[in-house]
Amino acid sequence: MNRFRSRATRPRAPIALAIPALLAVAFLLLPLIGILARTAWGELGTHLTSPATTQALTLSLIVSGWALGLSLVLGVPLAWLLARVDFPGKAFVRSLVLLPMVLPPTVGGVALLLAFGRRGLLGPWLEDTFGITLPFHTSGAVLAATFVAMPFLVISLEGALGGLRPRYEETAASLGASPVRVFFTVTLPMVAPGLAAGAALTWARALGEFGATITFAGNLPGTTQTLPLQVYLLLQDSPEAATSVSLLLLVIAMAVLLGLRGRWTGTPGGGTSPSHVPADEPDTALAKDLPTAGTPVPGPQDVRESWPLHAEVTGFNELTLDAEAGTTIAVVGPNGAGKTTLLRALLGLTPRAHAELRLGAVDVTALPPHRRGVAWVPQDGALFPHMSTLANTAYGLRARGVPRGEARRLAQAWLDRLGVGPLAHRRPAQVSGGQAQRVALARALAARPRLLLLDEPLAALDQTTRAQVRHTLRRHLEGFGGVCLIVTHDPVEAVALADRVLVLEEGRALQDAPPADVTRHPRSPWVARMLGRNAWPGTAADDGLRLRDGGHLVVADPLPAAGTPVLAVIAPEAVSVHRERPTGSPRNVWPGTVREITASGSRLRVLIGSEQAPDLVAEITPQAAAELSLADGVAVWTSVKATEATVVAL
Repeated sequence: MNRFRSRATRPRAPIALAIPALLAVAFLLLPLIGILARTAWGELGTHLTSPATTQALTLSLIVSGWALGLSLVLGVPLAWLLARVDFPGKAFVRSLVLLPMVLPPTVGGVALLLAFGRRGLLGPWLEDTFGITLPFHTSGAVLAATFVAMPFLVISLEGALGGLRPRYEETAASLGASPVRVFFTVTLPMVAPGLAAGAALTWARALGEFGATITFAGNLPGTTQTLPLQVYLLLQDSPEAATSVSLLLLVIAMAVLLGLRGRWTGTPGGGTSPSHVPADEPDTALAKDLPTAGTPVPGPQDVRESWPLHAEVTGFNELTLDAEAGTTIAVVGPNGAGKTTLLRALLGLTPRAHAELRLGAVDVTALPPHRRGVAWVPQDGALFPHMSTLANTAYGLRARGVPRGEARRLAQAWLDRLGVGPLAHRRPAQVSGGQAQRVALARALAARPRLLLLDEPLAALDQTTRAQVRHTLRRHLEGFGGVCLIVTHDPVEAVALADRVLVLEEGRALQDAPPADVTRHPRSPWVARMLGRNAWPGTAADDGLRLRDGGHLVVADPLPAAGTPVLAVIAPEAVSVHRERPTGSPRNVWPGTVREITASGSRLRVLIGSEQAPDLVAEITPQAAAELSLADGVAVWTSVKATEATVVAL
């Protein structure tokens, strides 16, 4: 029944497209059928085991093997440069790589002859200096095969590298891995499908090379006569034998293509198909493994080290940041404010901003990311998909030279502290999003950084686990000898974890103060709204505030000089809602209409729009809402006492 339903719902191909497509398939299939139909099956073994054929096959395997080796040695670095480095003439270099794929092979052979032949550009020098003669030699056949086959490897691997998010490599560098170590332990394993596809295509193309080989290297039995050249000779003397050898090459080519299963460019190892993604486990499933309030959480270092921070950031971000060792700073601000750019500037990973950075007595400004001692947890964790969670956590320790056994022991201890110890031998694709985020946090903490940068580290956790992990993180930060910056949109995290809150807006520091001060006197409308308050920007006047969006607000606080930009902050619980115009003491009264009612814990938040004032959020009890018969579109009156509005000069 399911199979019938699947066929019934599958879209049908339009006749105008189906007929040409079938003709194309027939056009490609008929020549192959011709080989199968004309093969002398009874003499197939005799044809394939003849001395000339076995000699040509052996030579083809040798030539294609060497061509593949040369393509890997030369093509892998070239693919990396094309995918990751911008340099003058990059488009020209990529065109050179593609040229052998569109150039007629015989023309390629002529070009090789004019470059490396005895009368070519380099041929005489190679022969006089090293005694090397490439034309009409096996090495010439290798050179011809490499010339026409290497582009398949370069293009395939470049596509795989282009699809690999740089965040994996950047995270590895922040854990202390050098560029070479990052390339061999992170980049290369993650693009392995693309590399394997390119290598297979390169080998198959080198095995079947004909035109460039016969033009440049000749057709000498035992020296340059590969299997395709043997087919060419057999066509003249023994067509049946030529068909049998052609069948052998056809089988080899089809085996390579079927093995690749269409993955011409490969895919980075970071993804899994939907059918292989495990069911997301509730993070509370491992909550029993998290440290409780009375459980001691040892710090990452046996000896307390002190790493105060001084940073002067220029570029997109413009700010000076000083913090004593052990300080935790929450970085908040709207999207595009420069929070992640600030972290990447401290890591030395972005041209948008530059950071003069000093950690303790060490100026690390000129040091590359892997030598700064700055660990980073990006928003998605960026766990290396080809490693277990234990190997991920031990990565930073291994990069710093810690022996394998000791690194794994310390990594397991950190996983246990964050409640994911039982998942040590799973791959990232086999854990839930919240568990992966905890592994990423453990990996950064285990690396023993001087500066710890966390980009929304708890965003993927459920509320219960978030509170427990927050407690564990806070206990670690109490003994941390460096400075920690946490980018967050959660006011609870900012208050619970941070000693200071840094408010960014358009790349500049708008406020840098203890959480209590920011909570009482937010200087940013976005922060005020993040804290759940109404925030009305305006200018001071003799009789109150003239609001930017229209209207007037009377306040009891002393006002700065007239014309000074200010921000009025009003708590939702200080807003009164009435069905009739109120009488009595309120100085600020506006008519309005209910636009939206949402639940917030045990209370309701009512959004009220008015033509005489900006939108206002009031917080009331469900009982009060029922008594007022509130619903969307209901006309109401709102009032705010002058003493309930806090004014902050901007």
